[in-house]
Formats: sequence, structure tokens, C-alpha cells
Amino acid sequence: MIPNTLRRHYKEHSSNYTDWDQKQHASDYLIFPDNIGPYVSIDELSLVKGELYTFITNKAGRGRKGTIIAIIKGTSSDKIVKVLEKIPLVLRNQVREITMDMANNMSSAARRAFPSAFHVIDRFHVVRLALEALQHVRIKHRWDELDTENKAIDACRKKGKRFKAEKLINGDTHKQLLARCRYIVARKPNEWTESQKLRASLMFDLYPDIKNAYYHVLEFRSIYESYDKATAAKKIADWIDKTKELAIKEFNTVSNTIRNHFNNILNFFVRRSTNANAESFNSKIKLFRANQRGVVDNDFFLFRLMKLFA
Repeated sequence: MIPNTLRRHYKEHSSNYTDWDQKQHASDYLIFPDNIGPYVSIDELSLVKGELYTFITNKAGRGRKGTIIAIIKGTSSDKIVKVLEKIPLVLRNQVREITMDMANNMSSAARRAFPSAFHVIDRFHVVRLALEALQHVRIKHRWDELDTENKAIDACRKKGKRFKAEKLINGDTHKQLLARCRYIVARKPNEWTESQKLRASLMFDLYPDIKNAYYHVLEFRSIYESYDKATAAKKIADWIDKTKELAIKEFNTVSNTIRNHFNNILNFFVRRSTNANAESFNSKIKLFRANQRGVVDNDFFLFRLMKLFA
């Protein structure tokens, strides 16, 4: 009972929560105009029961006080803009650069709310899209191997025989090989251990399309080592052309997405800005939420976030 009494006393008497000037609309939005700076991030985060909130943060805050510019319930671009327009335009025009993922609603909201801002799509989200396409190719083969094995088991059962899966030289079956290469294909070859090198070699020999997809992703990741926007533009255009030759459906989706966000992806090479600060800030919020054993009172939780980060 004592912890609950202390918690209630802090909320109702010590914290100034009852006199909070944003309490009336806290469940819908919070804004802190004084925290605006030239470099901003926009991202979404699930706070409680899968409910999404949009966070606009100042990179100069470095995850401490002065970080939060706005917290808005939901991800609708119209609602985000409506809330951000409560901040005077003269302050919003101070924003020179805003980093984000590839969500169209975030891009639309940023364009309307921060008309002077330079938009940058975070490299992590672009590379992750290519990696997910690679994993789809691997998983497709794994399901095929599972189907093949199930058919072989049924055939052996009908003949009254015991099924014995074929094993490769490293002791893996085909389906085990594909499952155990999940993390291998997400790493570069110089990061592989000896056993991982053998496993990758076996997989590439058995499934040439996975090999082609893997090195195609490596080529794309290497583009981000460029420091010149024009050079990067040429390399990305060449990569998109090679994707057509590769003829793997999953990568056609990746190349079309990159083409649709081409300019904002290229803007990364101007200052090499990322959304890493927003991802780090999200982790801090999740850790704080875990330390509180979850969120019981949503408004009071937002109040505490404001105290810590705004």
C-alpha cells in the first residue's frame, strides 16, 4: 500500500499535475514551441495498447530536456498539421531539416507544417527495406523445403518406411540451413565466422537467387559510403537498372519505392543526417515505460514525459 500512497501523493500534490496547463488536451496532443530548432525528427511510437503517437523532436535536445517539440495522438497527417499550426509560423520556419522514414503521412505533414524544411529519409529504413526483400527470398525457399520434406514424410509413411532427411556437410538439413542463415544474410562477409562462411557458401551453391539477392543488397548498402550527392544519385539509378535484370519480384518493389522517394533519399548525402536520435529517444521512452510497469494513467504518463524531456 505504501508505494501506491506515495504514487498518489506525488500525482495529486507534489508534481503540479493538477495545475498543468496542457492537462485539458493532453490525451490528444502536447506542444512545446520553445523547443523548436533547425534540425528536427518526426517518428511514430506505440505508447500503450498499440495506440500510436507521433513525436516531433529537436535533435539538439539529445534525448534530454528540450527534446520534445510535440506529441500528437495518431498518425493522420491532417491532425498532425492541425496541431503543429498552433505553433507560430515564424517558429516553424526556423526548421531547416527534418528527418523521417518513408511513410507518406509523415512526409505530407512535414511539408505542410514546416514549409522551409529540407526533407531527409533515414538511411536505416531504406536499407532495411532491401534487407527485408532479401529475407523474403530466403523464407520463400524455406517454405518450399518444408513442403518438400512434408511430402517426403508422407511418401515414406505410406511405404511403411522411416523418413531420414538429407544432411549437408555441416550437419544441417536444407530447411535448417535456410533457417540458420537468417542473421548471416543480414551481415557483411567480413563479419562472418568460419562456420557462417561455410553455411553461406552451401546456401549460395544450392540457391543461386539468394546469392544474387545478397550481393545486390551489399551493392546497395555500399552506396551509403558515398559522400557526394551526384555520385550517389548515379549509383542508385544504376542499382535500379540492375534490379530489372535481376528479375526478383521482391526487389522490384524495393526499387519502385526508392524511385518514388528518390529526392528525399538523396538528401541524406547533403549532411548525412539520420533519424538515429529519434530511434534512440523511442528506446528511452520504452525503457521509462517498462520501469513504470506499463502505463496505467495515460495523461499522467505524458505529463511525466514532459517533465523529463520537454
